[in-house]
Amino acid sequence: MLQVTCEAIYKRDARRPGRLTFSGPRKSLKLAVAAVFAAIIALGTILSFPLPPPVFEITWSPAIFLALAALSDRWTAVSATAIGSFIGEFYNVSFKSGGSPIYPFGMIWARAPEILIVAWGASRGGKWLVFSMVIATIYETLAFFLSDWAFYTLGLFGYGSPETAYAGLVAASSDFVTMADLAFIPVALGIIYAARPAFRRLGFPAKP
Repeated sequence: MLQVTCEAIYKRDARRPGRLTFSGPRKSLKLAVAAVFAAIIALGTILSFPLPPPVFEITWSPAIFLALAALSDRWTAVSATAIGSFIGEFYNVSFKSGGSPIYPFGMIWARAPEILIVAWGASRGGKWLVFSMVIATIYETLAFFLSDWAFYTLGLFGYGSPETAYAGLVAASSDFVTMADLAFIPVALGIIYAARPAFRRLGFPAKP
C-alpha cells in the first residue's frame, strides 16, 4: 500500500513540466513516506511490553525506525521517528498507568539522534550500518538514563521528592534494560533487505 501510494505521487510529479531536474524523491513523496511511517512507529510504540518506571515499556518500533534511517533520507526518517514516537508515547502515558508527562518528549530526545547516527553508518557501508545501530542503541539508553538520573535527583516531572545523586543513580539504573533494543537490529536488517528495492524505485538512496 505504501509503495503504491508513494509511486503514484512520484509519477504524478514526474509528469509535470519542468519537474525532472531534481535528484532524489520530491518533497511530496518524502512527506507521504514520513506520514505513513510516523503512523507505523506510533503504533509500534503503543504496542509495547509494560515495565516498571522509569523504563515504563519496551516497544516494537526500534526495528522500524532503525530500518527507515537506512532506507530513506535523514529528514524523512527523523520526522517520522520524532512524530510517531511522540504520538505513540503520548497515548501510552495518557491511557496507561505509571508514565510521566515528560516521556513523549524523552522519546524525541532519545530517538531522533539515533536516526542521524544510523544514517551516518548507512552511508559508509554494511559493517558500519550494524555498528551504528549498536551505537545508536547505546546512545538511546544513556539518553534515558542520564535524564532520569537528573529527574530523580531533583524530583522533577513526577519522579518523587529530591534525593541524593547516588539514590537517583540507583533509581535510574533500570534504564539499562533499554539495551534489549539490540535484539531488534537483526529485524531492522531484514526490513532493509526486503524494502530496499522499493525505496530505491521511489528515489531514496536506500543504502547500503
